[in-house]
Amino acid sequence: MDARDVGSVPEEPQGCVVCIGVFDGVHRGHQSLISLGRATADRLGVPLVAITFDPHPMAVVGPRTPPKSLASMEVREELLRKAGVDDVDVLRFDEATSRLTPEEFIQRLLVDRLHVRAVVVGEDFHFGHRAAGSVETLRVEGAKHGFEVTPAPLAGEGGARWSSTAIRAMLEAGDVEGAAEALGRLYCLAGTIVHGDHRGRELGYPTANLDPDGDPALPADGVYAGWLYWRGSELPAAISVGTNPTFHGDERRAEAYVLDRDDLELYGEPVRLEFAHRIRGMEKFDSVDDLVQRMALDVTVVRTALGA
Repeated sequence: MDARDVGSVPEEPQGCVVCIGVFDGVHRGHQSLISLGRATADRLGVPLVAITFDPHPMAVVGPRTPPKSLASMEVREELLRKAGVDDVDVLRFDEATSRLTPEEFIQRLLVDRLHVRAVVVGEDFHFGHRAAGSVETLRVEGAKHGFEVTPAPLAGEGGARWSSTAIRAMLEAGDVEGAAEALGRLYCLAGTIVHGDHRGRELGYPTANLDPDGDPALPADGVYAGWLYWRGSELPAAISVGTNPTFHGDERRAEAYVLDRDDLELYGEPVRLEFAHRIRGMEKFDSVDDLVQRMALDVTVVRTALGA
């Protein structure tokens, strides 16, 4: 493996502090870890670099069915920078990377390339071939190479343990409010607006059909109050997730009706959908008229929920 090709950040000759993790969603636990890294980097007077992985390591070393993502790589990088890192090193995780021993990972990626001065990781962090490396491995190697190691506690305020797995479970249950609490922000889907069935305009509620980036976790089927972000505008929206059972659909999709707007030209445009509140579950209606009446009620409820 050529160390020059493994990451997206050039060498740091002056050294740096490194935070390592998948950082899926950059939830509050990740933010706390990065805060520790930021304080260490400021004390040492060097940059703070976050090392993350693409694709998810489980796609290579697991059952090859990685978990649904909580943020696309583009959004993940934005969130990491917002949390306080100076640079994001996206490590291409492939078979060669997965076979690195913990000592090789440290030597090639941390010491030789980044000249690491300190490492901050979760207290249960494991790495290297067959996940043989741990915080203790980092400490032993740190003593040899002259870098500090700080394990970050997993529990947050009140003993809560922030977890990407738990957040995915919340989204599966439609609990977008709980997910927002754990993430420290509203859950969002990023992607491009594509042509759908063009049925919404005929019903009086034109919807923007999202083709999401990556393979994201979708909230449970239902109707949500949220926001569509487009070209710097924050637009209140009723968001539907599901298969459109009234019309016998079979493809799960997320689509948004921007309140009181039928003049937006969104096809081919990158947007983000943010989920604020769950309004109801997905229903199959006996007639189109029944569906339209319920959509009108949904819009009223969404308007109230968002204060729009």
